[in-house]
Amino acid sequence: MFSPEGPSLRELAVQALSSVEHGYDLLAPKFDHTPFRTPDSVLDSVGRALARRGPFDAGLDLCCGTGAGAGVLARVCRQSVTGVDFSNGMLAVARERVRAVAPGPRLDWVRADARALPFGPAFDVVVSFGAFGHFLPRELPGLFGQVRSVLRPGGCFAFPVVAPPRPGSLGYWMLLGFDLVMRVRNALWRPPFVMYYRAFRPADVRRELEAAGFRVELEALPEFGRRGDGSPRVRLVVANLPG
Repeated sequence: MFSPEGPSLRELAVQALSSVEHGYDLLAPKFDHTPFRTPDSVLDSVGRALARRGPFDAGLDLCCGTGAGAGVLARVCRQSVTGVDFSNGMLAVARERVRAVAPGPRLDWVRADARALPFGPAFDVVVSFGAFGHFLPRELPGLFGQVRSVLRPGGCFAFPVVAPPRPGSLGYWMLLGFDLVMRVRNALWRPPFVMYYRAFRPADVRRELEAAGFRVELEALPEFGRRGDGSPRVRLVVANLPG
């Protein structure tokens, strides 16, 4: 499905009926051949935006998956890059595909839950790509508190957000339909598979980041243009800690 190298419909069904962790263990070998992986165009744009703010010493890729974000950090960090994820399968693929980034910073891979990070304030920049749909809105304060706890003073937390589809558009109905299917699935089947595309609302996210002590900036990523009303199609959220 998606491409000859991607997962079949049957494999996706098995994943969807698993827990989030086990589902991604199953999907990991073919994840980079699905639309779920952040496109290179977004990764490169974020990398350029971070380069204008850096360089940094140490970076963390939160919910790193197969390591695409770690590759971005390797271009803007001088000393070390750490990828953290709770899927052993994803980390195994990341170790294989990113190990050839040299010369460059030291690369480390850690299995852990983003809601209980096993680090002190060791990082200057934290990034995350495409993972927030796996967290319920009530989990955001704890998640952002964890990010704050691993950042050094003056550090930043950065992630891209795509403008939501307009109400009534095809994209709007597709996302709404997906979320409804997931809610029905989780009401009828255990363990749950948390993936809600519409639950990560920019206004709520900004409020929770500010409540966690961040100063929030929104930077338009110009490579993706603007919508009819003039608003950016893709923004970079940069949450800064006081120095």
